[in-house]
Amino acid sequence: MQISQLENMILGGAKILVIASIDGSALGTVLEVAKEEGIPVIAYDRLIMATDAVSYYATFDNYMVGTIQGKYLVEALDLDNREDSVNIEIVGGSPDDNNARYFYQGAYDVIAPYIESGKIKVPSGQIAFEAIATPTWASEKAQARMDNLIAAHYSDGAKLDAVLCSNDSTALGVTNSLVNAGFEEFPVITGQDCDIANTKNIIAGKQSMSIFKDTRTLAAKVVGMVEAIVRGEEPEINDRETYDNGVAVIPTYLCAPVFADINNYEELLIESGYYTREQLTN
Repeated sequence: MQISQLENMILGGAKILVIASIDGSALGTVLEVAKEEGIPVIAYDRLIMATDAVSYYATFDNYMVGTIQGKYLVEALDLDNREDSVNIEIVGGSPDDNNARYFYQGAYDVIAPYIESGKIKVPSGQIAFEAIATPTWASEKAQARMDNLIAAHYSDGAKLDAVLCSNDSTALGVTNSLVNAGFEEFPVITGQDCDIANTKNIIAGKQSMSIFKDTRTLAAKVVGMVEAIVRGEEPEINDRETYDNGVAVIPTYLCAPVFADINNYEELLIESGYYTREQLTN
């Protein structure tokens, strides 16, 4: 579907393509046509892989997303001051999404020293990205895996202190699993995207935080990039090293993410006009 849409845009005389790819590795052939036609391509939010036809990439700083999640967990559990160890589990994103590995790595790099020192224990032993990935970011798959983790490692009363979730759809699956298992005291649960259901869970005390990536910020940045290209200028770029799509390192602009929790969600999400209060209370 997306390939045919792009083909139609190219045939229709598009001057610039901004693509939020559904499958980041499936667009190489159609983008070769765009390259031959001299059409600049901006990858929007998800990097388009395995092609040299991508001119620029605009996204949020995905490694920083994970870094913020990891630091939030460290602070929420007071790991630098407590003497005992904590039990956590890790729930990652989809293995076919290039961003998922950046989220994971950013978080892992923060918590790794605590794992190595024994301050953080992962009772399941599932730490590597391949072990904790959630295909298609599906809530039901995250829920099923969490069901298994609870049955195998926490049914004897062992405390689960935190679940490091890469995004809100996986966090929702984890929370649903905990609710079904009868948890009343919820662990620290991270997330990303500030989805309505998850923000409601933050308000209800069932999720601790969610990374807020204001889509208005990213959209405005991409509009600016398009305008620069139209003027024959180089768009603003702040990363020329990180995002290798397997063929080329793509010049990138990274927007800065922030997190929302019970203390600031009203300011970030309601007062900014991102959501109405009714959307989060109904």
